[in-house]
Amino acid sequence: MLSPKPYPLHYPVQVPTALKTSDHPSHSTPRPGRYALLLLATCALGIAASSAAHAQGGPPFRTDDPDTPGNRHWEINIGFIGDRNPGTGAYQVPDFDINYGLGDRIQLKYELPIAIEETRPSPASPGTPATQETVLTGLGESLLGIKWRYFEHRPGDSIRSGFGTGLLALFGHHAETKPASVSGDSPGAADEAEASAEKEPTFELGTYPQFYLDNPTQAVPRGLVGAGPNFYLPFEVSGRIGPIRYNADAGYNFGNRNLPQSWNRGIIVGHEFTDRTEAYLEIYDLQDANRLPLGRGTGNFASSGVKQRETTLGLGGRQALNHDKTLNLLLMGGRSFQTASANNGQPSWIAYVGMQVLFGPKDTEALQPSLASTPPPRPGTHP
Repeated sequence: MLSPKPYPLHYPVQVPTALKTSDHPSHSTPRPGRYALLLLATCALGIAASSAAHAQGGPPFRTDDPDTPGNRHWEINIGFIGDRNPGTGAYQVPDFDINYGLGDRIQLKYELPIAIEETRPSPASPGTPATQETVLTGLGESLLGIKWRYFEHRPGDSIRSGFGTGLLALFGHHAETKPASVSGDSPGAADEAEASAEKEPTFELGTYPQFYLDNPTQAVPRGLVGAGPNFYLPFEVSGRIGPIRYNADAGYNFGNRNLPQSWNRGIIVGHEFTDRTEAYLEIYDLQDANRLPLGRGTGNFASSGVKQRETTLGLGGRQALNHDKTLNLLLMGGRSFQTASANNGQPSWIAYVGMQVLFGPKDTEALQPSLASTPPPRPGTHP
């Protein structure tokens, strides 16, 4: 079973200890090649699209996007997250996800959950011992990340001009990214800029390296979290085709001695129905890339010696709760494509319920009249 890391965190795979090789449902799971073709087709369509690109990945979804909060702006997500199948469950109650915009294109991240790991009781069966109910709670692992939107294409611009770091905003240059409340990180934000859509990116690419680190607690030996450190490297794309917004990401968990390597792939598509409401459909796939020796790890993170996979379909969205759209309700729910049982890693359900808070310096440039538009004083008068 996969841990419900905050979405956009992409979870190291947990394997129920009762899982046997004969129970692994690999024969019925989707083929990875189909996801690769889907991501390639999405990228091609995005380059061809002519509308502004502000796809809405990130919390409450597992799929992330290249967007950042904007220079010196904060994005804080507080979410209650669950991932459960008939045999085990993992929850974060809550997860604290803190993000800061460093320049126009870089985002710094720190994340820390209060974690719950549950094993549900089950009777003995041939080849499988009985399990007793256990519930572990405590501080989860820390996550450090840095997102970089290294490319964005605007109508009329050359491909070469789309590459950059956005760090000039730190030195007083005009920021390409608007403040958080109108940067595309909240419902309806892109619609507010339709009149100047020619100035908005039509296609974006980014990367989001992340490090999972153990805290100085007993969480790992108790089996509350998987052993760290672990490095995750994803690449992200976002765009818009007419009224449909989309983004996709694909990444690799490098794992460690007690944690398998794994592939993560996701795509979301959706629409902003009103200035304050948006909804998206998500397909997400996590799959082990290697096998660890039987029994390595602790608790529900102990290896069964076989590869695990979790493929989910989710529906979710955001609802702005105030006029400035700086306070947003985050909701998402879903389940596995496959039949969930105590002997596989497929979830009966996944869920995210949380709040998003956006804040930062006001966009004073938008409030001050332009010098070019201010007529000079007439001779003989005071300005």
